Amino acid sequence: MSSVATVIVGAGPAGASAAYWMARAGHDVLLIDKATFPRDKFCGDGLTTLCLRELESMQFSPTAVPSFTEVHGAVLRSPSGIRHDIPLPEGPGLYAAVARRSEFDAALVDHAIAAGADTRFGTKITHVAPASDGITVTTDAGDEIHASQVIAADGMWSPVRKLLGLDIAKYRGEWHAFRQYFENVAPAAASELWIWFEPDVLPGYVWSFPVGDGRANVGFGIIRGGDHSTQDMKTLWPDILQRPHIRGVLGTDAVPESPHRAWPIPARIDQAPLVGPRTMFIGDAAMACDTLTGEGIGQALLTGREAAEAILANPDDFDTAASTYERTVRSELVADHKMANLLAGWMANPKVAEFALRAVGTNDWTRRNFGRWMFEDYPRAIIATPRRWHRKVFTGPGAELN
Repeated sequence: MSSVATVIVGAGPAGASAAYWMARAGHDVLLIDKATFPRDKFCGDGLTTLCLRELESMQFSPTAVPSFTEVHGAVLRSPSGIRHDIPLPEGPGLYAAVARRSEFDAALVDHAIAAGADTRFGTKITHVAPASDGITVTTDAGDEIHASQVIAADGMWSPVRKLLGLDIAKYRGEWHAFRQYFENVAPAAASELWIWFEPDVLPGYVWSFPVGDGRANVGFGIIRGGDHSTQDMKTLWPDILQRPHIRGVLGTDAVPESPHRAWPIPARIDQAPLVGPRTMFIGDAAMACDTLTGEGIGQALLTGREAAEAILANPDDFDTAASTYERTVRSELVADHKMANLLAGWMANPKVAEFALRAVGTNDWTRRNFGRWMFEDYPRAIIATPRRWHRKVFTGPGAELN
């Protein structure tokens, strides 16, 4: 039996973040994933300001990722067809970007390794046995690894959570998303970020995000319980692609680069178990995505960092570390989750969505600040949580990624 201070299960952004922060501090950490990297991850590929600022704090620059594409604003189309151009501040710093997850996640893993994290890929966890003095993890190779704690970054249907008997029965996520890469897209899709609020998709939306070299990540997301079921998405997709205003942006020469992919998105941070016996859950395993947009990369990086910081501050007291982590995450994210739930409910009504977008487009100030809010430059519920106000909270610079 081998031993290590912390085992992290799952090497996506949440796990890589936790591994980086712990290894950087000299903590003995092992990062395990059933996949080998690079691997594709079904996602919209968007990097918000929250995400970019977390990367900046990690001294990680995604500009080296081949598909990295800066975003300086968004084009929104209302349910009635009105176009709204939403700019982001011109600087300093960057507020939004896009990068393929296959490349982005692999680069983050390399960053954690460079900080000193040990890794074991192509490895599944088959058993976990918590005890008073730590937790033992068994792999599909028959190896037993004893650790002080496990950080589970292993996705919405976390195998670690299931092995601990904490699984949430029949949970399928709040969102379901559908994505396909296209090549030879028109200049508008190759350089601009587009969001269409289609009346029949609300409170979900259709997107086109540029990923470089004349390619785009195109897809749509729906919230469960709306007009369309997840079973409708495959047959709805060709219709969405042929809608004139969408085809006009993609261009007549746009062709699929690869098959479409669909995936569920968890957004239940207010109910998800964040800790278990000698275990902390982060990222999708903590169901930490944004209900309003389905975004989760920034939240993954944030929860990974906060789990690492809690353990580093309490290396010999897991109970204190776990309670610190749980309190911090709920304080940071639950108010925003509730605000996003409220807004998502309103946006389900096309008339409300139309009115909201018209209000957003009132003037340069409303457009610019909506863009910052949309891309998580500041928290969703910042107005309702004065404890998080600080100087320049609404005017701070973007992330410096040089």
